[in-house]
Amino acid sequence: MSTGFRVLPSPPRPAERLLAAFAKLPTSNISDNMARHYGAGARLRPYHRRGLLIGPAFTVKTRAGDNLLTHKAIDMAAPGDVILVDAGGGLDHAIIGEIMSSLARKRGVAGIVIDGAIRDVDAISANDFPVYACGVTHRGPYKDGPGEINVTVSIAGMVVNPGDIIVGDGDGVVAIAQAEAERVLTLTIAQKEKEEGVLAAIASGKPVDRGWVDKMLRDKGCTLP
Repeated sequence: MSTGFRVLPSPPRPAERLLAAFAKLPTSNISDNMARHYGAGARLRPYHRRGLLIGPAFTVKTRAGDNLLTHKAIDMAAPGDVILVDAGGGLDHAIIGEIMSSLARKRGVAGIVIDGAIRDVDAISANDFPVYACGVTHRGPYKDGPGEINVTVSIAGMVVNPGDIIVGDGDGVVAIAQAEAERVLTLTIAQKEKEEGVLAAIASGKPVDRGWVDKMLRDKGCTLP
């Protein structure tokens, strides 16, 4: 193994039924049931036109502005994988652009998440292939390395392990560890159903219990009129 270069095999993939179930749930509800602590930070945003991101994490760690190992990831990733690149949040050089995102889509990759910058944003934003990044620059990348594949990474403050279940929508991206997936799924479904009931009540004009607001304020010592 060369110093600074490491390519590891992918771990076992999550069950397809879990991916299908999480695909029906918003990241906001998922995040709420992970202590509102395990999603990517607000710097990470979607740049594609629309489209849900769902799949197992295929991770890349590289130095800022270098995409050599990202090219290798596109060659290695299995259909349905989500490529997540920890590029240290650097915004001076783009990690991917139109050509790399087009190739990844053609090879069946589910989407790409970059803790760093992208370019060719006009072309990317005209398509539904999910691409998330922290910024945009016209400046191209280096191709020197070093880098690692299928290691633990940090994406805009979110720790991601290879094989985690990745869900992304208009609100952002969350990563769910496979060991926690069943628990988080059960809690998230229950919350989604509860919120749908509240929305239905609002739409129909039925009274909605708001007593919890005053109770919380009084519990915190607030005097109400």
